[in-house]
Formats: sequence, structure tokens, C-alpha cells
Amino acid sequence: MKIQSRIVALISFVLVAVIPPAAHAADAVKKKSERGPRREDDVSKFQPSRPPDRVLVFKSTPQGELKLNFYFPPGWAATDRRPAMVFWFGGGFNHGTPSQFFWQADYFASRGLVAVCPEYRIKGTHGTLIDKCVEDARSAMRWVKGHARELGVAADKVIASGGSAGGTLSLMMALPEGPDSKDDDLSISPHPCAMVLFNPAVGDRVLRVIAKDGAEPTSVNAQIAALDTPQKGEPPAIFFFGSEDKEFLDVSREFCRRAQAQGSRCEVWIADKNRHGFFNGPPWHEATARKADEFLASLGYLQGPPKIKTNPAAVLMRFDPREIANSR
Repeated sequence: MKIQSRIVALISFVLVAVIPPAAHAADAVKKKSERGPRREDDVSKFQPSRPPDRVLVFKSTPQGELKLNFYFPPGWAATDRRPAMVFWFGGGFNHGTPSQFFWQADYFASRGLVAVCPEYRIKGTHGTLIDKCVEDARSAMRWVKGHARELGVAADKVIASGGSAGGTLSLMMALPEGPDSKDDDLSISPHPCAMVLFNPAVGDRVLRVIAKDGAEPTSVNAQIAALDTPQKGEPPAIFFFGSEDKEFLDVSREFCRRAQAQGSRCEVWIADKNRHGFFNGPPWHEATARKADEFLASLGYLQGPPKIKTNPAAVLMRFDPREIANSR
């Protein structure tokens, strides 16, 4: 019996040793797809065509330094006054890295923008709560505007963008007040000139998710709840959603209806039969970038036609706010 046990153990060891890691990874991906999407699934697996052109520290915190990753357009000079686009990554305020949007940053830099992917503190890495996520995002926006002349940027033409939790942070740039660092120059408004939002996390579901590990500061909860209602002078915004991302989608459609009613430009584009985080993979990766390109060009922030090709099957459908009005 001892000999048989040793043989079984040896075979098990050999099997584990010879099965390549890729096989285990494939099994993990299969199991992951079977159990459905999670908050951290927002993190894109795409690799950018090149690393950032420059990485600069914009803030020192008790948990460490925070950096900005820059992509500059061809022919860029510090004396330029170009529009800029700031991308915040997703991951439920708990996970994620700026590299999620390196691909989009590289693309929009090729179209003439200065593109920026900031770090911000997250619970999984820094042990901090959502108030610090918002504070850091607003600090990053102020830093970019405050250093616009060095970056070749027009301070009044900074676009906010992000996915899921990063989309929430983008929306919080438009709020007149927020959790702000005492070291920030509060005379600089983080208010963006436009917003490109990839399935932003909004509505009661956000409060349920962030409250599951303990109470968040009351003031931040109140501000997140306020994201359900557009602000006076809300910047032009475009939203992207999968049709199955129903809770976030429903809140954003109502937001857009209210924004349009008060005279703000707001668009919602929907990918049929897709779920939260759909924009991270082909063919929607390209389709959403092209539609965002067209939106920004219509506002005068980009010139000429988009440079990206899309799969003809990746059709984004525009939401008509009259659908809500007619259902009442």
C-alpha cells in the first residue's frame, strides 16, 4: 500500500509539473465566464501599442506617491494649447490600474489630444475608501489644468473619461464640491469640458456595493446619490452601455433625459445583449472609441474623420429619451 501511495503521489506531482500554466489559466478563464461578470472584470486585458511617453508624480499621500501616465500626439510641443483627455480606470473602487485605458489614450493622442491616465488610491492596494478615490481624481484634474502651459494643454478643454468606477469619478468632476485635498489649489475647478463615460457606476447599486465592507463617509454617499441628477451646466456627455447592464443603464438613461430637458447635450449608446465592461473587448473596444471620436469631433475637440476601423457587426444603438417620456 505504501508503494502504491508513493506512485500515486509521484504521478500527481508529474502531472502538476508538466501541465503548462496556460492550461490552468484557460480553466480559470472558463470558470470565470461561467460565474458571470464581477466588478474587477472591468480591467482591460488589452495591451497598448506603446508605453506612456511620460510618467509624472502629481501627488504624495500617506499611502505613497500617485502618478500620471501621459500620451502625447505627433508633433506635440509644450507651447501647444491642445485639448486633453483624462481617463480613470474602473474596478469597483477596489481594484484596477491606469493601464486599462492605455489603448484609448494612445489612440486619442494619435488624433491630436494630450491623453492622461492617472493613478488613484483604491481599497485593494491602499486600504482607503471611496472618499480618497474621489479626492485623488479631483487632484489629478486640478494638476493637469494647473500645469496646462507646461503640458501644451488648453486648461478650459480638459475632457473627463473612465469606465465603471472611473466613469463615476468622471461624473464627480462636474460636481461643484467634493472630497478635496487640503493641499489642492481649490481655485482651479475640476469641471470638465465634456465627458466620455463607459458604463459608469451610478444609482443605488453603487451605495450597496461600497457599503458592503463598512460604512462610507456620509457626505460621499450623498454626492454619489446626487450623480443620478444632472448638474446645472452639466458638460456634454456620451454614455456607453451593454443592454444587460440594466440597473446602471436605467439610471443613466434617466440622467440623460433630464440633462437634455435642461438644455445639456447627452447621448446614450447601447450594445445589444452585452453586459457590464463590454467595451474592454473586441469588437466593442473599437466601436466605442470610434463613436467617442465622432462625439468629440462634433464638439470641435478633434479634427477630421476617425482613424479607427470597426467591425460592421458591432452596432451601437442610440437611446431616444422619448422612450421614457412615452412610457409614463
